[in-house]
Amino acid sequence: MTIARIALVGDRSPAVQAHARVPALLAALRERDGLTLDAYWIPTDEAGDLEGFDGIWMLPGSPYRSEAGAVNAARTAREHGIPFLGTCGGFQHTLLEYARDVLGLRVAHAENNPDAGEFLLVPLACSLAGHEEAVRLEPGSLIERIVGADRTVEKYSCDFGLDPAYVPVLEEGGLRFTGRGEEGAVRVLELPGHPFFLATLFQPELAGDGSRPHPAITAFASAAVARASAAALR
Repeated sequence: MTIARIALVGDRSPAVQAHARVPALLAALRERDGLTLDAYWIPTDEAGDLEGFDGIWMLPGSPYRSEAGAVNAARTAREHGIPFLGTCGGFQHTLLEYARDVLGLRVAHAENNPDAGEFLLVPLACSLAGHEEAVRLEPGSLIERIVGADRTVEKYSCDFGLDPAYVPVLEEGGLRFTGRGEEGAVRVLELPGHPFFLATLFQPELAGDGSRPHPAITAFASAAVARASAAALR
């Protein structure tokens, strides 16, 4: 049986419902799907060396203690082909990393640095904290294949999202936005050519009662185990 080592990047807190659900989700992956993950919680201010992991899961809970650590987690996964799942704050900091490190944009997150001059992540016109929303998924995308439908209803706990003015810039720069809310706002991103790179503004950790992992979490776990299996054969 292959065991994948994964980094759970986030500042663990019992007050964050997504964090509280992780142990049960890991158990369900093992018992229901035969996917065994050896998971290590990595606080954002200690997320400097993640290359040895088979998967990186950047969890909700922003503002993080270290913006730089969260950005580094996304960069490490992107540059080293490590399966990656970023949710809520993980989605936001993945956008920040790509805009800065790939496209060279000097942009900030309004929650982290409200005095900055140019914001990539801005307050949502209507907060999604505690809300559910229908998300339209792009046909043929990774997320559409994972979910098995072109529409899903997901739970949120966030107040910040991508400034829509940057959508064409990021798309032209190589990111693919494959899930959108009912009014067209970006909710899912993917990185073409990467083994598994998915980030969602919604929180798949909150799906159902927590006893059955969301398909995005199962797909991420499968990708991490596949990476570990391939490494074992080398």
